[in-house]
Amino acid sequence: TAQWWTRFDDPTLTSLIEQGLNHNYDLAMALRRIEVSRLSMKSAQAGYYPKVGVSAGWTKERSSGLLNGPNGRGRNSSYFDIGASLSWEIDLFGRINSQVKEKKAELRATRAEAEGVRLSVAAEIATQYIQIRTWQAELAIARNHIARQEKVVKITEARKEAGLGSGLEVAQAKVVYYSTQASIPILENSIATGINSLSVLVGEFPPAVKASLTDDYQLPSYLHIIDPGTPRDLLRRRPDIIQASEELSAQVEAVGIAKKDFLPTLTINGQIGTGAHRMNDLFHSQSLTYSIEPTISWTIFDGFSRKYNVAIARQQLESQVENYNLTALTAVEEVENALSSYQASVEHIKTIEQVIVQADKSLEFSVDLYKRGLNPFTDVVSAQLNCLEYQEEAVEAKGQALNYLITLYKALGGGWQ
Repeated sequence: TAQWWTRFDDPTLTSLIEQGLNHNYDLAMALRRIEVSRLSMKSAQAGYYPKVGVSAGWTKERSSGLLNGPNGRGRNSSYFDIGASLSWEIDLFGRINSQVKEKKAELRATRAEAEGVRLSVAAEIATQYIQIRTWQAELAIARNHIARQEKVVKITEARKEAGLGSGLEVAQAKVVYYSTQASIPILENSIATGINSLSVLVGEFPPAVKASLTDDYQLPSYLHIIDPGTPRDLLRRRPDIIQASEELSAQVEAVGIAKKDFLPTLTINGQIGTGAHRMNDLFHSQSLTYSIEPTISWTIFDGFSRKYNVAIARQQLESQVENYNLTALTAVEEVENALSSYQASVEHIKTIEQVIVQADKSLEFSVDLYKRGLNPFTDVVSAQLNCLEYQEEAVEAKGQALNYLITLYKALGGGWQ
């Protein structure tokens, strides 16, 4: 199912989808979310390393002399200092490692989400393209019938002039003729608005898209051999299932992080620097200062806040499990529904094509009998309307079958590796 759109053997469709996958703004925003998630993972990985800072300054201060007695005198002092500090949390119980794993799972989920957007964009472009082609086919059918109906109008007018027909027959023929003409502007407007919608999907202005959608076309073949595989295949293929799986993995790590808050933390803090009253003495051996402070901190009681945080994380984990199960079941349902609808539409097309053959014969026979005065003109009107209706129904059925096929490819998770 990779690049399933190429199986329609339609260069225009393939070109539009490839253009959309490069310029669609929904997909571009999804790719930005991947980058944000990747940077979040890098931020979590920064916890493996110590934090180092430097400082430099000058201090001038005065101490109160009265603090040392009623006759004490204040003291003024000033000094320069330069120093560096270090703070390093040792990942003694794997809390930082769990945070990194959580962010990695979120990154994989975001990538799967982007692939889901990519799949949806390709399907939406294909669906809109098929809809436009269906309208164009209906427009061609309407124009063809207008030409045929115009000939029937001329026949009724000729029979009236010869005294063999009536004005009623002429009026009935023109009703059919003008009603078909009335459908032309509606179809042309549908095509124009459809091209505008397609332009948004491919990230291009309408004139450029319209130029590629000429009237020289055919609807792609709707007959494809599909192997839906097994539900297990869907678990590996569908982006939304993979996204749900990675979100579940991230929540598992979140539970672990909440539990590790009950454990102590080991932090090493250190400082080194120099201090002197005169700047020239800053690098004298006697001006050196330093300290190192390994610290173990352990929260004994916090009003059961950590207990509730673990409970919240577990509830969110259960919710993610239910979301994963629902996503998997929904995927199977979508595949089964799309496959059933596609198969039914193919059978419908086979039957309607037989109806069209008979409708064409009925129109031909009714016109011939009317011209010989053996049948009333109402039979011709009925045959004209039936022929137009069934041909339009056949085109719509083929477009619907192609849409079901697109839905099936999307439900199968096709179009990405």
